[in-house]
Amino acid sequence: MNRLLILFLMVSLVIGCGDGKKGKDVPDDQVVAVESVINEKVAFPIYDFEGLEPLLHKDDGQTYIINFWATWCTPCLEELPYFERVRAEQKNNGVKVILVSLDMPHMWKSRLEPYVKNKGIQSEVVILDDPKQNDWIPKVNEEWGGGIPATLIYNKYKRGFFEQGFTYEELNSTVQTFIK
Repeated sequence: MNRLLILFLMVSLVIGCGDGKKGKDVPDDQVVAVESVINEKVAFPIYDFEGLEPLLHKDDGQTYIINFWATWCTPCLEELPYFERVRAEQKNNGVKVILVSLDMPHMWKSRLEPYVKNKGIQSEVVILDDPKQNDWIPKVNEEWGGGIPATLIYNKYKRGFFEQGFTYEELNSTVQTFIK
């Protein structure tokens, strides 16, 4: 029942966040300012799913941890320090963390940017602004019910999807299976 409620809330929230604009094609090492629907510049790349999808299928020798989260999701916020810790500890092992925010456009300036700044988040942060969640959720993982936090971990040899929150120990242990 809780899972169904979370899915319903996420679907309801995501439906209202699209503005019909396509994501911007941005090189991995470039951050751009894009106007949000409330006409404010945003410091993170904004993608529709088509623009985000290449980040989910890189084959460059690195291990990617792609975490889907939002500032309104308490379990997401509880686990973010663990992603930051694993990023710092494993960066020399070719591990890259990308935090995909599912915050709504009106939250980008008021919540997302201050949160990232105040917490000193060093991982790459991108925004997914695509209201067609029924189309893109199964493209991330066929078994994903749409709840967050959710994490995709992959490299060219292995791929795993986790619709759960992590403790540091769980996340670190899981990542270790990808880098060995």
